[in-house]
Amino acid sequence: MTLTRRNALGLLAGSLPALAPAKAASADPFTGTRESLKQYQVPDWFRDAKFGIWAHWGPQSAAEAGDWYARNMYIQGSEQYKYHVATYGHPTKFGFKDVIPTWKGDKFDPEHLIRLYKKAGAKYFVSMGVHHDNFDLWNSRNTRWNAVNMGPKKDVVGMFRQAALREGLKFGVSEHLWISYKWFAVSHGSDKTGPLAGVPYDGADPKNADLYHGAAAAQFANRELEWGPEGIPDSWRRQWFLRIKDLVDQYQPDLLYTDGALPFEEYGLRLVAHHYNESAKRHGGKVEAVYTSKRREDCEVGTCVLDVERGVVDQIWPNPWQTDTCVGDWHYKRNVRYKTAKTVIDMLADIVSRNGNLLLNFPLPNSGEPDREELQILSEITDWMAVNSEGIYGTRPWKVFGEGPGARVKPAAAFNENGRRDLTAEDVRFTARGSMLYAFVMGWPQGEAVVRSVSSRVRNVELLGYKGQVRWSQDAGGLRVQMPVERPCQHAIGLKIAL
Repeated sequence: MTLTRRNALGLLAGSLPALAPAKAASADPFTGTRESLKQYQVPDWFRDAKFGIWAHWGPQSAAEAGDWYARNMYIQGSEQYKYHVATYGHPTKFGFKDVIPTWKGDKFDPEHLIRLYKKAGAKYFVSMGVHHDNFDLWNSRNTRWNAVNMGPKKDVVGMFRQAALREGLKFGVSEHLWISYKWFAVSHGSDKTGPLAGVPYDGADPKNADLYHGAAAAQFANRELEWGPEGIPDSWRRQWFLRIKDLVDQYQPDLLYTDGALPFEEYGLRLVAHHYNESAKRHGGKVEAVYTSKRREDCEVGTCVLDVERGVVDQIWPNPWQTDTCVGDWHYKRNVRYKTAKTVIDMLADIVSRNGNLLLNFPLPNSGEPDREELQILSEITDWMAVNSEGIYGTRPWKVFGEGPGARVKPAAAFNENGRRDLTAEDVRFTARGSMLYAFVMGWPQGEAVVRSVSSRVRNVELLGYKGQVRWSQDAGGLRVQMPVERPCQHAIGLKIAL
């Protein structure tokens, strides 16, 4: 359903009806309160899945110039501003609204992509639902600015969902919308210097207020981005609720990711309760849905899953958690330096050993088709998982997560991945299933692998992917395993240890 411009502008002018007080159906397990949501438990499918793949793809992908393009193109002097002026023209005349039609997706094949991701070992797939750019990637009932009306004119979320469910993957969506009111305020600004100094950018045109937010948002145009709800009007909070509720209702995601803390207290709590209650209706009263928040306090008791952006926690976490990270920039950027497959596999084993999941973004270019380097990374992950996945899926943490010099990480969990170095044969990461212990030696040892943390009596040792028997011994220094001449896989090797 497409809104008229008048109706869409009305949403931003505060004409949304006030939300009625939250009422739970008698069979609903949750109400929109923190006390109620404390009873939430993370479903087993998420605990067992360990690895998901995410696709950042939307109108900001059109320029292929990196993340936060729709904001930075309005910040004079930034690299993306310079690129925009040189490529499209000045944002007083050619704004983000004009970039949207250049997003084509002419090679977008979600079924092919999902098959690639499944082959690489992903157990769940996450489609971006809406980024900070205020553009819905589904057949939105609440804004004309959506991918069915504009750009590729396709229901991106719906097509990804159908493909994921057809391949047996759990399906998730991400929402980054709540902060858009502040994030996009720079579109109301102007150059500070030069021939167009003081001439408003196209975001100041009231005809486009339903994309760039109304004139009241301009108060944030000349500030550093304040990542919090302060100053965001209730009219926007209500619209956020209605749009994300529409996303949940139409596409029934198994996982809903919010980029930040659980937003807007009452509205956010009601949204999460609704997400869980709808899941319970579909699963005979059992909640099989996941919601993620990046604020630790939201997730300490029930409520949701902690998501750590581009980082790893410093210990075995008591509850399941998730790292979200990217092989390169969040939105596609030409000539960016990608993570190697080795780095990705190091992170996967490390994160799983600490009771976490890895959600890995492969940004898609304008066409919707991964580039050659991304396909090579996927291929190497595919090969490694074919050999070692039994030590990943369905496992739980052991008594320690690992050993070796790479075990220490910075205490601040988020954004600490840049300080990581590649793990080596001196580093070991552990997972467990029942009486079976898996020890991932994070490089190829010279002669023998030594696992010092194993002091219990060992009954047998296998090398995953190796068809013969390996020689091993146990002494006061730990478990020693002789390596065969040929390694069974690239990167980390997996020892299956029967205790």
